Formats: sequence, structure tokens, C-alpha cells
Amino acid sequence: MIGAIIGDIVGSRFEFNNIHTKDFELFAKDCSFTDDTICTVAIADAIYCKIDYKDALLEWCRKYPTPKGSYGVSFERWWRSDNPQPYNSYGNGSAMRVSQIGFYYNSLDKVLEEAEKSAKVTHNHKEGIKGAQAIAGSIFLLRTGRTKDDVKKWLESTFGYDLSQTVAFIRSCNKFDESCQVTVPQAIICFHESNGFEDAIRNAVSIGGDSDTIACITGGLAEAFYGVPDNIFDKAYTYLPSDMKKIIKKSLRTKFLNRVIESY
Repeated sequence: MIGAIIGDIVGSRFEFNNIHTKDFELFAKDCSFTDDTICTVAIADAIYCKIDYKDALLEWCRKYPTPKGSYGVSFERWWRSDNPQPYNSYGNGSAMRVSQIGFYYNSLDKVLEEAEKSAKVTHNHKEGIKGAQAIAGSIFLLRTGRTKDDVKKWLESTFGYDLSQTVAFIRSCNKFDESCQVTVPQAIICFHESNGFEDAIRNAVSIGGDSDTIACITGGLAEAFYGVPDNIFDKAYTYLPSDMKKIIKKSLRTKFLNRVIESY
């Protein structure tokens, strides 16, 4: 999940100040983790502590109530509520927080099942569920040896996404949109056209729109396929508080154990 967190941190300063070039400083003083990282860590914490996704999201969002860029209006209303209930959202929050599910579970069926569970606590619209499943499933397939083209075909046939656009085309006409049905395909295309982890993040930021979340989703995919360069990991780590670092360390152990399991 560190790839998703890196995408969020890099994209954080461009969410409301889009750029349309890949030529930018990757990390800057005004970078920060946002709600995307908080929710990503929450889902991972739910997995490791074996608690409900809803409970973990509520705990982490209430611990960090004022992140850079703030929370979406409906989601903030949800976690501040005395009786939080799903609100039929198809926003991209379900997809941006799901990466650790794809890294943790060791069958595609289980990944898709858990992705749906993680989405439905808030994003119980079919597009919200689909977005979470598409990203978690893609991460699982990529980390278990499938090619980019394999995953693209699976996404098109399973979820009906149109992945025919290019990064250049999206960059030329993109507008701010927080829906799964728009941003999930965009993130997938940014990953598919990349030639490395950093290039994938730069693609995602360069198309504009909901920059931190698109980069967050792209970063999870890129981590699964390329891994994360040590220098980028080390720099991103400096932006995170100690409680989040503890969850990330657990996720890194999980990745190592999964590689051992898959080698037998």
C-alpha cells in the first residue's frame, strides 16, 4: 500500500492546483498525506486487527479530522455521524483506499469479496463497489505475475471499462471528477502507459483532475507491478506520523510472506 500513499503525497499539492506536465518536483515542502492515506491505512489496520472496515475507518478519520484537502462532504458527514450508514456513493474513495486488500489476500475471489466489503460500508452504489474490486483485483493479478495486457483484458471483460484512451488525450481535456467510473479507468491507463513506478505517478499527476486520488490509485497498481524505488520510499516516509508507519511496516512483512508463499 505504500505505492498508493506515495501517489497521494506527491499528488496532494496539485489536487486544487492542477498541472498538465510530467516535469515537476516529485516531493516538495507543501506535499502532505491526505484523506486518501488515512483511509488506506485504516483498511490495512482493519485487516491486521481483524476488525470491521467501518470501525477502522471511523477510528482513523476521527483521529485525523482535518487532513490536507479535507474529506469529501458526504464522507465527512458519515464519519462524524452518531449512526454512520452507507450512502450509495460512487465516489472514488472506495478505490483509493483498497490497495492493501489486493496485496494481502491470496486468491482473486477473496480479494474481490473483501474489496466489496470494504466499499459497502460507505460506497454501496454498484460503481463504487466495482471501482474497489477493479483496483484490488488488478493489484492481486499484477503482483502474482500477470502482464499489463492480461490485466487490461480482465478489467475490460469483467467490469466493462473503456481503456482505449491515452494519457495524452486525457491530459488534453480532463476535468475535475471524483467518481469511480471516470477516475478508475484514468488511473489504470496512467499505469498501463508507464515505464516505471515514478513514471506512473507522473502520468497520474499530469492529467489533472482529482490529482491526489488518481495518483493514489495509480501508485497501488504501480507498486504491485514495479515495486517502489528505495529513494522514493524513504522520502515519502518522512511525511508520515509514527502510527501510520507501524501499519506500513506490517504491510511490508505481508508482501514478503506472500512472495514466499507464491514461490512454493
